[in-house]
Amino acid sequence: MLGEFEYLMLTAAARLGEDAYGAAIRLEIEDATGRRCSIGALYTTLDRLEAKGFIKTRMGDTTPQRGGRPKRMVRVTAKGIQAASDFYTAVQRVSRGVSWQANRLAARS
Repeated sequence: MLGEFEYLMLTAAARLGEDAYGAAIRLEIEDATGRRCSIGALYTTLDRLEAKGFIKTRMGDTTPQRGGRPKRMVRVTAKGIQAASDFYTAVQRVSRGVSWQANRLAARS
């Protein structure tokens, strides 16, 4: 099973498609969650996802905007798509019948 951050990374990479690389994935996650995403955590998790076979990475072309450094491009594999789909299904299943709005109101009482 995936962790929350792994799921966020796979989802961001899938959404970005051919434009998926570290900094773009980081921005996607920060925009979606409103939380800061450390670059160290991001690259550690990319390594872990690649070791699990959920993503493949390759070095892209160098760019002058990056001082001649290449981007580490990310592609979600079929195994990664299945893992993200399974995670999403499990969250939906466990969430059935739960109304967070109602629970939040009850917690205020």
